[in-house]
Amino acid sequence: MIKLALNAGQATPAPPVGTALGPHGINIGMFVKQYNDATRAQQGTVVPVELTIFKDKSFSFVLKTPPASVLLKKAANIAKGSGISGKETVGTVTRKQVEEIAKIKLPDLRANSIGAAMRVVEGTARSMGVKVEG
Repeated sequence: MIKLALNAGQATPAPPVGTALGPHGINIGMFVKQYNDATRAQQGTVVPVELTIFKDKSFSFVLKTPPASVLLKKAANIAKGSGISGKETVGTVTRKQVEEIAKIKLPDLRANSIGAAMRVVEGTARSMGVKVEG
């Protein structure tokens, strides 16, 4: 099993895809085409993928939800998080935006409810220097 985080709809056979998949002998071009087709609607975001490679060099993959940090940066309209978390605030998001991000992330989080997922996303926001208002 290989985990990669790639830009949606823009994967190429060049590194990091080629270097990660080349040693396993699978058809890199086929993976890139299938991944780009599956993620075309989410263009502009990072979409992680879990790739399972079988003994006959065939493969299957499962798309995951974008990282919370990417969704928070987009919601707060910032380029990157704070270099000094806890001391420097680089942006703000509302509780409603945190709830929307938590709903997106819920399938991939180990949380049983929206409230728990929101706390996970709020923790990520805190560590990035993004303030949650409301």
